[in-house]
Parts: sequence; C-alpha cells; structure tokens
Amino acid sequence: MALKLLHEAETDAPILSVVNLIDVFLVVIAALLITVAQNPLLSPFAKRDVTVITDAGKPSMELVVKQGEKIERYKASGAIGRGDGQQAGVAYRMKDGSIVDVPEIQSAADAGP
Repeated sequence: MALKLLHEAETDAPILSVVNLIDVFLVVIAALLITVAQNPLLSPFAKRDVTVITDAGKPSMELVVKQGEKIERYKASGAIGRGDGQQAGVAYRMKDGSIVDVPEIQSAADAGP
C-alpha cells in the first residue's frame, strides 16, 4: 500500500516542477525590476539629469554624470587642482560635524568697477 502512494506522487512531480520553475522565474523577474528601479542610471523613472559619485574621497573615486541620454564618466587623477580665483568665504566645521560657510563681506573699495 505504501509503495502505491509513492508511485502516485511521482506521476504528479513533472507538473509540480513546472509550477515551481514558473515561481522561480517570477521571483527573478521581480528582483530585476526592483534593481532597475533603484539604480538611478538605469531607471526610466529617474530624473533626466543624474550625478553619481562612487568611492568619494578615495584614489579610485569616479564621477558619473547623466544628462538626458548622454552619460559621461570622470575618474580622479589624484593630482591637486590649481586655478586663479579669490577667497569667497571661510568654512567652519561645527561640533556636530556639519560645515558652515561664512561669505566675506566686500567693502565698496574692494568691489571694483
């Protein structure tokens, strides 16, 4: 009697395995949709212009800029930047870790024409 019950279960197994495969494919498709929705570069629902910084502050830092359909990648060279300019203010790091920028007040003589 017990052998007959085991034999009957084997005849239903192919149908159950097909149902299980469909369930697995549905889970994989759902995982892919969630991944695409959370990735700002791949998501069709994201804003048109996106900037992503990876490994911020490390030598391997990379900046990815998406403007419309155009995607550009910028890699850090490790060199210190230089340029012409004026000091625009003073930055202070507060005890809570935030940074406050205090702009300088220009006098009328410094403002120029």
